[in-house]
Amino acid sequence: MWLLLAFISAGLLGLYDTSKKTALKDNAVLPVLFLNTLFSTLIFSPFILDSILGTGWFTGTFLDNDPFAGHPETSGLQEHSLFHAHILIVIKSVIVLSSWIFGYFGMKHLPLTIVGPINATRPVLVLIGALLIFGERLNGYQWTGVILSLFSLFLLSLSSKKEQVDFRHDRWIWCIAAAAVLGAVSGLYDKYILGQLGPMFVQSWYNLYQLLMMGTVCIALWYPNRKNTTPFRWKWAIPLISIFLSVADFAYFSALNQPDSMISVVSLIRRGSVLVSFACGVLIFHEKNLRAKALDLLLIIIGMVFIWIGSK
Repeated sequence: MWLLLAFISAGLLGLYDTSKKTALKDNAVLPVLFLNTLFSTLIFSPFILDSILGTGWFTGTFLDNDPFAGHPETSGLQEHSLFHAHILIVIKSVIVLSSWIFGYFGMKHLPLTIVGPINATRPVLVLIGALLIFGERLNGYQWTGVILSLFSLFLLSLSSKKEQVDFRHDRWIWCIAAAAVLGAVSGLYDKYILGQLGPMFVQSWYNLYQLLMMGTVCIALWYPNRKNTTPFRWKWAIPLISIFLSVADFAYFSALNQPDSMISVVSLIRRGSVLVSFACGVLIFHEKNLRAKALDLLLIIIGMVFIWIGSK
């Protein structure tokens, strides 16, 4: 079941990236990100209210909002443990929001057919992290996948020069790289906290904390300088970002919440979203230099297949 949930999450993430690219075109980044956190919080507001009021509307169902649901070893803890649970979620919110800020700025200024393949290498970082933190071991197939993925990045850096994108000196590339690293850190952290907390509790509350953080950032940084930067324009792609991401994340959290799930495999499958985003970059945004990028993408996919085979 967790594999199916991971594949569903991957397809929705591809649509999420496409909506994000559409919303950010010729638009202010920070208010778009703020609205993303706002709509996501509204989507999960019933679960937040249920958690606060203890109404039990969702208790005992597939959408269980008990923070310790599915974790009998923690279900009898006292109130201070609930405070600890929120601290864990605040930390996740900081990691994810930092990744998003870097990723949104990079996405705005780079072709989707470049951003997608770079993001698709996140499983390599997660695999290394899983090796160091969770004791997962890399075999020959997995090392082959890692090497192919890194080689594909090298080829992508060469082909991207035709579009005046220099991997070593382009600040937007560094933004995407930072977003990828922080995204990998978030994936590893998810496996840790979802071993203690219910997925719906995590997803609903971390959206609320991100909304509060992003609102503070907009008030402090964007609003006072809004007349000197790219103006904000409403686009219907903005709420689609939240819808696709919320459903994708719910499938992802539910997959990780299952005891037999492997973070390295789930993260790998989710990066299959690059196929959807790459296709949208071609069909919707009519991006260029596709033959070379397709070769880079093919190497990444082959690398992911090797990692998957080695993870079975």
